[in-house]
Amino acid sequence: QVQLVESGGGLVQPGGSLRLSCAVSVSLRAIYSMSWYRQAPGAQRELVATVTTDGTTTYADSVKGRFIISRDSAKNTVPLQMNSLKPEDTAAYYCYADQLARHYWGQGTQVIVSS
Repeated sequence: QVQLVESGGGLVQPGGSLRLSCAVSVSLRAIYSMSWYRQAPGAQRELVATVTTDGTTTYADSVKGRFIISRDSAKNTVPLQMNSLKPEDTAAYYCYADQLARHYWGQGTQVIVSS
């Protein structure tokens, strides 16, 4: 069983930055890939960014060049650095772990981008 705990959400003005973190209860070496998803009110959950065990990263077009996902194997955390935030980035952000045969979700952290 893998437990994921997100933190770092909050209220930020447009153009500002936030750094989310996902604390993972097991070694990141035991997980094939880690992702961040988000879900805005009334919308479907969407994939934001993914990082695999070899460090390969992929991003949704809407966040390319603004968000950075990484893996900290020493701390077993997966940060998501979010820069140049826009009101449309407002959503609940969820951490997701893919162990191929099993998948796990965190409880989410809210991000609000507003002036």
